[in-house]
Amino acid sequence: MNNFLVSVIVPVFNEEQNVEPLVKRLIPVVKNSPYEIIFVDDGSKDKTVENIKKQALKNKNIKLISFYRNFGHQMALTAGYKVAHGDCVVTIDADLQDPPEIIPEMIAKWQSGAKIVYAKRNEREGENFFKKSTASIFYRLINFLSDTPIPQEVGDFRLVDKQVVDFLNNLRERPSFLRGIVSWGGFPTDYVYFKREKRLTGKTHYGFFRMLNFALEGITSFSVKPLRMATYFGFMSGILGFLGIIYELIRKAISPQSFVIGWAGLFTAIMFLGGIQLITIGIIGEYIGKIYQEIQKRPRYLIKEQVNIS
Repeated sequence: MNNFLVSVIVPVFNEEQNVEPLVKRLIPVVKNSPYEIIFVDDGSKDKTVENIKKQALKNKNIKLISFYRNFGHQMALTAGYKVAHGDCVVTIDADLQDPPEIIPEMIAKWQSGAKIVYAKRNEREGENFFKKSTASIFYRLINFLSDTPIPQEVGDFRLVDKQVVDFLNNLRERPSFLRGIVSWGGFPTDYVYFKREKRLTGKTHYGFFRMLNFALEGITSFSVKPLRMATYFGFMSGILGFLGIIYELIRKAISPQSFVIGWAGLFTAIMFLGGIQLITIGIIGEYIGKIYQEIQKRPRYLIKEQVNIS
């Protein structure tokens, strides 16, 4: 049965060369049923918006939301979910590393009862050892620290049911880590496996520090374990310090002439304790920062223009 509406959300940022190739590969995949392709421009500085508008003039099913500035990939996805009318909604990046051709397989899993269908990578082409290893560490770390399990080797290429979209749209918090929020709902889940291809053109917008910030967002959004670990470190440091005092008192009693000499031990101890204190303050600061953002109640994004959006 093809009498359902498929929405495809494509967040874009400086992807002028990838718009037309993506459209050419997407339309043959979804044209057998009613569809809409929603591009969400996240403040591009190149001709991305212009190229999307050209495609929208040719096809009214191609739509555009354009931000005034860069609000982030997750905010672009959030804006897409707000306007999507589909019975199922697919999110995919514009760089064509994730193949649109597996969308029918994802739809088939959805029709079989899954509310969330993840596209899971079983191979990464064109990515170096550092990129692969840091991605693996990221998922292992976040699943160790998080109270909500997040599937490994999946990104934002997924299909969700309209019920899941309604759940996301009704959230009161700022959804800065949608991968975790989608998983947190506990909806019936299935997987489609694929080989991730090389980026068609351009360079990735997720460098090391941006990925690090993304990891911190994910961890602090779904767990208070880092705060507990900071408390544990504090107890451990206190216990070690207390044992050190007992040791020195006993040694002084046994050998009154002995005394602590050298600055190396003292310097190491100060650096160790100072490092723990700074880490603890940083962890607390991350959580306070999230509280600060929530209570500001600022808009998640500002829309500059819309095309073919009803």
